[in-house]
Amino acid sequence: MKKFRADLHIHTLLSPCADLEMTPHNIVERARAGGLDIIGITDHNSTKNALLVKKLAEKAGIFTLTGAEVTTKEEVHCLVFFDNEKSQALFQQFIDENLPHIPNPKGHFGYQPVIDEEENILELIPWFLPAALIKGIEKIQRVVENLNGLFIPAHVDRPVNGIFSQLGFIPKGLKYDALGISRYISEKHVIKQYVLENKTTFIRNSDAHYLEQIGEIYSVFNLQEVSFSEVRKALNQRDNRFVELP
Repeated sequence: MKKFRADLHIHTLLSPCADLEMTPHNIVERARAGGLDIIGITDHNSTKNALLVKKLAEKAGIFTLTGAEVTTKEEVHCLVFFDNEKSQALFQQFIDENLPHIPNPKGHFGYQPVIDEEENILELIPWFLPAALIKGIEKIQRVVENLNGLFIPAHVDRPVNGIFSQLGFIPKGLKYDALGISRYISEKHVIKQYVLENKTTFIRNSDAHYLEQIGEIYSVFNLQEVSFSEVRKALNQRDNRFVELP
């Protein structure tokens, strides 16, 4: 088994709250310099810059999980990832059908550019991307599951946008591959405070909005090799694969 350093919560400049220096090229270079083996691209309610990051990261020997940070109707932030472009495109369609069109005139909430490899702007998303979808967490989880994706409630210990701050509990029957926690809390404390099972997998990520944050916080995946299926096994503690927090 080999150890791989992973930061699975990184925003590109498409997220209005992210710095405009968070271009795919810059993200990959920073991840490479920081010794990351796996990264996750998670813009707010959009997957549209993720595949470009994946393409560039492959050249640098970095494995990329592509998806989004979804805001549910309850305003819970959840990371979702997909194994192929078709599934990701179908989920993007689901987002587009369920994201309220709150205008973002002249980048009032921050610019939201989709760019190409030469950093030309292909599209400026006119709607405020971090808005809550009109679908609840359980519906979104089922959609992700049907697309064979990964579903991870993010920063569950945060006082806002975490599953416990917004709901107070994890809905019975909600399927998730792991729970994200912040740098400010330990696994043992989370388990005790929220009465969770010891077998729950936790991941810790940077939630990077600025280049210097990438890889500042990370998780270590113990895998046979780097692949989507191996990452899934580690998150679900199968076949001796697992995640540890440094």
